[in-house]
Amino acid sequence: MTTLQHTAIVVGVGSKHGLGAAIAHRFAAEGHRVIVSGRTEAKIREVAGAIVDSGAKAEAFAADATIEADVAALFDFAEASGHVVDLVVFNAGNNVRHDFRTMPAELFEQTWRVAAFGGFLVGREAARRLAPAGNGTVIFTGATASLRGKPPFTAFASGKAALRSLAQSMAREFGPLGTHVAHIVIDGGIDGEKLNTAAPQLRIERGADGLLNIDAIAEAYWQLHRQHRSAWTHELDLRPFKERF
Repeated sequence: MTTLQHTAIVVGVGSKHGLGAAIAHRFAAEGHRVIVSGRTEAKIREVAGAIVDSGAKAEAFAADATIEADVAALFDFAEASGHVVDLVVFNAGNNVRHDFRTMPAELFEQTWRVAAFGGFLVGREAARRLAPAGNGTVIFTGATASLRGKPPFTAFASGKAALRSLAQSMAREFGPLGTHVAHIVIDGGIDGEKLNTAAPQLRIERGADGLLNIDAIAEAYWQLHRQHRSAWTHELDLRPFKERF
């Protein structure tokens, strides 16, 4: 007989040393069955396999968060055999730098599709599944760009600002129904594979704890899920102690 567990869906998982993977590991460590989702099959299988090797439960499901049918199929997979989804994280994003005057329309649109439209599709499906039961948590990953636009990140800032407004609107609609909707502003560089590969000198320049510790970020996601409903946080901003803001 299959023992049903609370299930978490983490959308936007890439590298095994990335934020999505750290979030998935943190939820699994607390006993959740975690559905690890991203566009690259090999990467999500590696993350799910590492979680299983640690003695926890995880399954990989490849999906593009900007495709409506993929998102619905992801949630159907997570709820198969009667499993209950009570925690959803939208962590997809595609930060790009580009001069505004020469930016291709396709680049702007694709950046918006990942950050904002993908957030809408995942958020809508989460609301459809969680709100009727009057519980659950939906968390969106934001960035400094969620709060202020700055060149050459025009496309990214536009998408992230839209995602923040989406999260606010969802919180006001579904919070009173019992579903906790939160938005986390990651204000600073993350000490993970992506940044350390693209700009390895930053870790040295920033010094000790000058970049956000990836496991500390994941801990914040878990604590949001654990909050008592009489004292919910909607927006949480995380930054290194030496980061200017």
